[in-house]
Amino acid sequence: MARLPRSFFARDTVAVARALLGQRLVHRLPDGARLAGLITETEAYVGEADLACHARAGRTARTAVMYGRPGLAYVYFIYGNHWCLNVVTERAGFPAAVLIRALQPAEGLDVIERHRAGRPARHWADGPGKLTEALAIGRPANGADLCARAARLFLERAPAPPAAEISAGPRVGIDSAPEPWRSLAWNFRWTPAGPQRARPVGV
Repeated sequence: MARLPRSFFARDTVAVARALLGQRLVHRLPDGARLAGLITETEAYVGEADLACHARAGRTARTAVMYGRPGLAYVYFIYGNHWCLNVVTERAGFPAAVLIRALQPAEGLDVIERHRAGRPARHWADGPGKLTEALAIGRPANGADLCARAARLFLERAPAPPAAEISAGPRVGIDSAPEPWRSLAWNFRWTPAGPQRARPVGV
């Protein structure tokens, strides 16, 4: 399957957030295992003016990756126990990214089940910290180029979901942000209407 090129991410962040729904996030582990899932929820964070965005404080050691070229991974630690994966968007020098909030596991299900031991399958990757644990994504991925030929963490093109299965609403967990940032409909969700699309490759 074709990987998403850098040009996919070098666009308006809100448009990228919506377009990422249904696309396949892949992590190849050092032992060769391929873990993957179809993206079902995303959020856009756009520039220093966005008071819900980490870049509101400007360039720092933490946010420096957001100022890089599109297609980089911005991975940060939150609540003392969760990693969150973002994909940098737009142009180099402008801090914007899309948070990958949820996905539907599709490959490497036996490994994902071990990573999420004790949790029901429906909750393996239905949150930003859950999906990074499921796919073994952590600090080493921060700054990784998802578009590099040799990348182990990357995105593959998959069919876009029908518009009727996509919804938009306010971003999650930003209650401290002032308006209008708190209410912008920059959270996008894909809720498949029929049989689930995510299947292991070849099935």
